[in-house]
Amino acid sequence: MRAWRIAAALAIVGAAFPAIAEIPTAERKSGYDFMSRESRAMQDDDTANAGMLWVLDGETLWNRHVAAEKSCADCHGDARTSMKGVAARYPAFSPALGRPVNLEQRINICRTDRQQAKPFAYESKDLLALTAFVGRQSRGIPIAVADDAQTRTFIDSGREAFTRRQGQLNLSCAQCHDDNWSGRLAGNSVTQGQPTGYPIYRLEWQNLGSLQRRLRNCLTGVRAVVPALGAQELVELELFLMWRARGMPLETPGVRP
Repeated sequence: MRAWRIAAALAIVGAAFPAIAEIPTAERKSGYDFMSRESRAMQDDDTANAGMLWVLDGETLWNRHVAAEKSCADCHGDARTSMKGVAARYPAFSPALGRPVNLEQRINICRTDRQQAKPFAYESKDLLALTAFVGRQSRGIPIAVADDAQTRTFIDSGREAFTRRQGQLNLSCAQCHDDNWSGRLAGNSVTQGQPTGYPIYRLEWQNLGSLQRRLRNCLTGVRAVVPALGAQELVELELFLMWRARGMPLETPGVRP
């Protein structure tokens, strides 16, 4: 029933409000700014932030030797220095693949090519943990994905997906997160959809989750076709969202309602 109420509310939002231009840089806000005092305190305190449990598991994985008797640390050393700022630059263009990859995909590429091990499954505990551990090293660093000849086409594709009406409700991401942020939807705050804290610990999930999981949730909400985890369409949408949030500091692991 809750999903149907949200779907009905989304339809009303789409019908009632005209389109507005993209959010100016000075007005960009993290989802953190829309949370209650208690939820903010949970994110701010590493001893209360449940996402830190995955970060600790990720640190163990970073130092673990796998199939080729190689660990991440064998190549990259101390993650506090070698991984500082890395998450702020992803998704990033892969010359070998000729397309952008997100951080989870980059981890799996290293795992298969360098460690000769099987890739982690999407949304698996291990992949989320290692992604959160790497992301934690960039906490506080401004997002700075590349915007150059190699990536611009993919950024534009992500922008098209963000602004395209889709699903049975005929709504776009931009209608909620550009045009009507700061409003309310089914009792919840409508945020700007800035991807500053991923992977995040979502209280609704009682679990850590990736940005792609959240995007798929939204697509389900508007009753659209939902791409598989790792689909290029989702990676391009991630890239656009990170470009849209350029200059905003990373919060990994974030906490959200």
